[in-house]
Amino acid sequence: MAARCLVSWPTITRIERGDPAVSLAVLARYLEVLGLVDDLDSIAANDETGAAIADERLGQGRRKQSRGLADEI
Repeated sequence: MAARCLVSWPTITRIERGDPAVSLAVLARYLEVLGLVDDLDSIAANDETGAAIADERLGQGRRKQSRGLADEI
């Protein structure tokens, strides 16, 4: 599977354990090898938690930029 996805065996293990640090491109290749790439759209279709986080972030203002050394001079 790792050879077909062009990744290392530990990366396959991380995918199968649900590691969120695996890139979307690698996950898409993995799904393609399994013949499930058409299901990629349905992964986030009913993501209530993700939608709630996004909604919460929309209400927050932008972070105030810190002053850099150039601003001090």
